[in-house]
Amino acid sequence: MLSSAAAALAAQCLRGANVAGAEFGDTIGQLGTTHFYPTRETLDYLASKRMNVVRFPFKWERLQPVLNKPFDMNELQPLINSVAMAKSMGFKVILSPHTNARHFGKQIGSREVPARAFADFWARLAALYAGDDDIIFLLQNEPDYMDAAFWLPSANAGIAAIRATGANNMILVPGTIWTSAYHWYADQNGGSNAAVMNGVVDPLDNYAYDIHQYPDEDFSGTHRSCPAKDTAIEALQQVTDWLKASGKRAILSEFGGTSSPDCLKAIDEMAGFINANPDTWIGWTYWAAGDWWGDYPLSIQPATRGGPDRPQMDALEPHVLGSTGEIPQCASMTASPSGLRSTR
Repeated sequence: MLSSAAAALAAQCLRGANVAGAEFGDTIGQLGTTHFYPTRETLDYLASKRMNVVRFPFKWERLQPVLNKPFDMNELQPLINSVAMAKSMGFKVILSPHTNARHFGKQIGSREVPARAFADFWARLAALYAGDDDIIFLLQNEPDYMDAAFWLPSANAGIAAIRATGANNMILVPGTIWTSAYHWYADQNGGSNAAVMNGVVDPLDNYAYDIHQYPDEDFSGTHRSCPAKDTAIEALQQVTDWLKASGKRAILSEFGGTSSPDCLKAIDEMAGFINANPDTWIGWTYWAAGDWWGDYPLSIQPATRGGPDRPQMDALEPHVLGSTGEIPQCASMTASPSGLRSTR
């Protein structure tokens, strides 16, 4: 049984950032040249802002170049080291295979990458962290150019493989169309994310949906201004209503903007929206931090070591802590999805 202090930590809302770098570059590339695992410098910076979670993107192909074969230790060990470092600093870690539901460009669920190969990957990775409450498993980053009805069987195969290892860790499940809130109700063959993703099967009922939303003109996070702030908030409200009606929970694991005034306002309002709905949203992770971004316009990494905060961090930081000076608790962190069902 958890002590009261441990229970309070377990119930804390998630407030943090993506630490990019391991997903950079060509499909395989060269570690230390094309891609980099998270460093203490970045983690120290995020810890100084009192954040409590980091999302680590990485490429599946680097970890497991050949399907159904053991992991490449040259890539696995740096990931293990970064996870251990983050945990030692008090972070929860979201492990995020960042390949848009593909392996070497072939979609999960296809003949070339069948669901059983995806399950094999997750069986191997989950076994390393089974039962570690500080490690959260995100099945895949932003499945795209596939229907939700095509994706769901593979998602459920991944969940089943994780649970077969004995791992009771929280699992994050994305929808399709880049798992965007704006597209949650969009028509797809076989049904929208809202219709299809209710079919997630987790024998432990310990999962949340992974949602992304950017406030720029096409919701991609690739433009300098954020004219779609209000539309982005409306989309998050729609997903919130769906979560409440379905008895589900979610995390906003990607959102962000440039230093333009309208983007800074969007960052402020989007983080505030998630904070205001702790019964359905377990938290947020901003896109993105990381030592290797350079002049990337969405980065919250200081431009120079020890340099001033970027404006995006200034907009984000007030949303990390609650009125007591601590990260508040989210009811959705400790309640199973079925326990969140609305009684209306």
